[in-house]
Amino acid sequence: MNAVRQMGSRVVVYQRSHEIESRLETLLQLIRTGRYSTPKLATVLGVSHPTVSRCICALRGRGYPIESVKGPEGWAYILSEGSTAASPPGGQSR
Repeated sequence: MNAVRQMGSRVVVYQRSHEIESRLETLLQLIRTGRYSTPKLATVLGVSHPTVSRCICALRGRGYPIESVKGPEGWAYILSEGSTAASPPGGQSR
């Protein structure tokens, strides 16, 4: 019984990690394709505004050059000029 609980817990942790990694991938793709604000990203991803902010911090922590810029329609996230960012700077794989 204890082993089943432990194994079940590992499955839940793995699933959660997979969901987070998937969300980070999707978020990065959205930022690459257009100018998205926190509220727009939250709506598209189906998460809260704080979750989007945490994801942006996580991606920046991995070396992605994500910037906030103010345009005519308000604030949005973009990748820095000249960045293709297929993988984080330094050649690390995801």
